[in-house]
Amino acid sequence: MNSEILSVVSKFIIPFIQVFGIYVIVNGHISPGGGFAGGTIIGASFILYRIVYGSDKSKNKFSYNTLMKYMCFSLIGYALLKGYSFIGGGLHIHLPSIPIGTPGRIFSAGYLLPLNIFVGCIVAITMYFLYSLFSEGEI
Repeated sequence: MNSEILSVVSKFIIPFIQVFGIYVIVNGHISPGGGFAGGTIIGASFILYRIVYGSDKSKNKFSYNTLMKYMCFSLIGYALLKGYSFIGGGLHIHLPSIPIGTPGRIFSAGYLLPLNIFVGCIVAITMYFLYSLFSEGEI
């Protein structure tokens, strides 16, 4: 799109949307939210960027190879942590170096924070890829 107003406003709005999405992901284990909700917020900011600036500029900013590396890393990390938690009893918090949990403290819920981060990354990239495929037939 060639709207000057839309591009100027989106330069200010998109970072706030992404910071809010990160906030929802990071606080998801101690408040409503989590990886899926935060990932959809961040994915919506990626989609807004693509709508405002077009597919060529968004392909340069969010290259397919880079996004696939993040997604693969997140899937492998999620699988390893979840696999370990299933083997270790399924509570996500049995490792002695990770505290069990204190209400209101972000880094106190064991594996839930990394799992939320991995899920948020996967959901955000998947939303962006699906939008790209449905809007133009290519990523």
